[in-house]
Amino acid sequence: MAESTTAKYDVKREHRELYAPSAKDFAIVEVPPMRYLAVDGHGDPNTAAAYREAVLALYAVAYTVKFASKRSLGRDFVVAPLEGLWWAEDPSAFVARDKGAWSWTMLIAQPDWIDEHALAEAVAAVRAKAAKAGDPANPALDLVRLERLTEGTSAQILHVGSYEDESPTLARLHDEWMPQHGLTFNGPHHEVYLSDPGRTAPEKLKTVLRQPVRPA
Repeated sequence: MAESTTAKYDVKREHRELYAPSAKDFAIVEVPPMRYLAVDGHGDPNTAAAYREAVLALYAVAYTVKFASKRSLGRDFVVAPLEGLWWAEDPSAFVARDKGAWSWTMLIAQPDWIDEHALAEAVAAVRAKAAKAGDPANPALDLVRLERLTEGTSAQILHVGSYEDESPTLARLHDEWMPQHGLTFNGPHHEVYLSDPGRTAPEKLKTVLRQPVRPA
């Protein structure tokens, strides 16, 4: 077993400007290239089995990668919050909450030292654990990949409240704030889920709402 040589890595601490924005108004941030575990899908996150399977697969792999890194490399890290990229052919589908039209990529940020080999070993370990327990393998395990995103200049704000109450904030961003600042879309809508919805009242949920932008 390798000895720990570094402090525990926490993406929320290393990139505080990305994970602790103000709730008062939109702000521009420069998002550096970042590495994620990722799974793609489509449809209403409240009802689509693919969404539930994607989230379960991401967390299972993320924790397995973390423990393997600590054990074999002596490099520990805090499992990052769930994040999501969301898009639709018509961006108004978000303001209208037309969830059946949504496509998504669910994400969990990873330290730069996590590579394809670490991912493959983690997926194999999760499969073996399920087989040993006599459980069926999660089909989303076949979809987990490492993704490197470079979002660059982005507008973001902290939303406090139910996911269902995001529409006014997104409408203000899309229809007022971005045009007033001469900006347009430059990638999918990005959300960071700072709260556990299973343990947090809807009105207290904290979500980073981020939109990559470029000059219009």
